[in-house]
Amino acid sequence: MDTHGLLDTLRREIRRRRRMSARLMVVFSMITVLGFSAVCGSVLIDMRRSAEDLARQTLENLAVSIDADIDRNLELYDSALRTVAGKLLLPELTSVDPAIARLILFDHSIVAPHFGAIRIYDQHGNLTRDSAAPNPAAQNSADQHFFLAQRDDPQLGLFIGKPQQLDGVYSVIVSRRVSGSDGRFLGVVAGSISFGYFQDLFKRLRLQPNDMIAVLAHDGTLMTRAPLTPELIGKNMMFTPGVQKMFERRSGSFAGVGTLDGVKRMFVWSDSTKPLVVLVAKSWDDIYAMWRREAVWIGIALLVLATFVAAVTVFFIGEIDRRAQAERRLEELATTDPLTGLTNRRKFDAAVDAEWRRALRQASPIAVLMIDADHFKAFNDRFGHQAGDQMLVGIAVCIADTVQRASDCASRFGGEEFAVLLPGLSAPAAASVAETIRRKVEQWSNVEGGVTVSIGVASTTPAASQHWHDLVESADRALYAAKELGRNRCVVGERCEVTLVA
Repeated sequence: MDTHGLLDTLRREIRRRRRMSARLMVVFSMITVLGFSAVCGSVLIDMRRSAEDLARQTLENLAVSIDADIDRNLELYDSALRTVAGKLLLPELTSVDPAIARLILFDHSIVAPHFGAIRIYDQHGNLTRDSAAPNPAAQNSADQHFFLAQRDDPQLGLFIGKPQQLDGVYSVIVSRRVSGSDGRFLGVVAGSISFGYFQDLFKRLRLQPNDMIAVLAHDGTLMTRAPLTPELIGKNMMFTPGVQKMFERRSGSFAGVGTLDGVKRMFVWSDSTKPLVVLVAKSWDDIYAMWRREAVWIGIALLVLATFVAAVTVFFIGEIDRRAQAERRLEELATTDPLTGLTNRRKFDAAVDAEWRRALRQASPIAVLMIDADHFKAFNDRFGHQAGDQMLVGIAVCIADTVQRASDCASRFGGEEFAVLLPGLSAPAAASVAETIRRKVEQWSNVEGGVTVSIGVASTTPAASQHWHDLVESADRALYAAKELGRNRCVVGERCEVTLVA
């Protein structure tokens, strides 16, 4: 490959790389934004999972704490009930004064604001003794749930009844069976825990408006809840899927919807084997509140980053385009003759090299015209350099007006000499174009002082053993032949021979 062909190849490679640079910048920007989006998405997913895990752990700790408090008080109260039930079996109790018997029975009774009096019922349900009153009023509880449960099941142990009003206060009744040495049913020892205990316990906790705490018995009965909802107290909640899950496993969590308010919550319990099971819940909105705020800020930061990257990408693509345009302009200036506006010798050599290779591949003809202004030196000496330049411009206009195909290349070869590349034209067709140029120059010269041109024409179908220089030299020899034959004419050169055309 010659020097001009190598330069043209390098220029094409540079242009290709510039186009690739713009595409690569867009791809890089997209990858950058997508990469940051993926990282931020992964971080947000981890943060969401962490928020959920933290909420579950917090609710578990809360459930354990409430469980422990309720269980401890139940054990204390149960201990008092067992003590009273045991003392009732003492034989000497029947022989002492009733006041002393009362002191013996209730000397270890728990005195607390929310713990009700311990009462003793005989086998018929009649109230016989009351820790709060020396002479209790007559009362029969044989039809009460706690009495029937203890009477019918000797193995029941501590029984926690449904919430009910007792002495004007909503309370939970706890009871134990009194059995003789032979297992006979002798009565029931019962006490109560008022709802005030649970409400005071819940008030000590810092709960959000949508937080919920429920205390349930093993049969699914809702004993109490926070916030307090009187219409649900004492209802059996076993019909809800969440409560069913709670008694299938000792501890765990589930996602559910509030029965009354429809709020979506996370529900957690710590130990479903306790007499009373504590179920705590927090709304998903509260769980994800901080995560959402962080997600919004991360989203804003990502949007700002994407906007910045897009702006920088657009700016640099614009700069690449402007640079490419400037370089194309410089290349045009470097390959354009400043006087005539035609391409220069360098551009012509590159064009003929490319078209020669194409014609060689396609086995098609290629033609070259060599054009020279007749008697240019004499004209220049007579009329001056400025007039000589105007004459060259006029010839260039005639050539450009004739040669208009995209593949054609008209150039100023040097001085007063011009060259025209005509790919795909045979010798007769190229000669016709040459004759058109000659006539146009001749017609224009009638006004401008008798300017004419001589044209050498050469056309061939390239062979592997040939070079495009041979074609140019053939056209150049034809040009000299036209000069020798009297100028203002076209001559076709073929196989080193010349043929007069006009």
